[in-house]
Amino acid sequence: MDINNIMQQAQQMQAKMAEIQDQLAHKKITGSAGGGMVNVTVSGKGDVLAISIEDELLSAQEKEMLQDLVVAATNDGLRKAKELAKQEMQQLTGGLNIPGLSNMF
Repeated sequence: MDINNIMQQAQQMQAKMAEIQDQLAHKKITGSAGGGMVNVTVSGKGDVLAISIEDELLSAQEKEMLQDLVVAATNDGLRKAKELAKQEMQQLTGGLNIPGLSNMF
């Protein structure tokens, strides 16, 4: 085993991971709830970018339901962002499960 070769491969993997993280930060994923009445757009890094709410939900009587739908749509978007990050990392690692690597996103 050549330690220099291993170090070079580790540096290449680290550079590729940084590239993937940068690409994910620029991707937009939309989660929805209530049949599309509430939409939350998140980045591939999990930042909430925008929330869209249909006008008919904007009444005092619907406040509690609206709050629940925003939470549901946000969670849907974040789950999709995590799945996207997982898929990107699997491409980098060739499908290998490297402990701790999936927690980086």
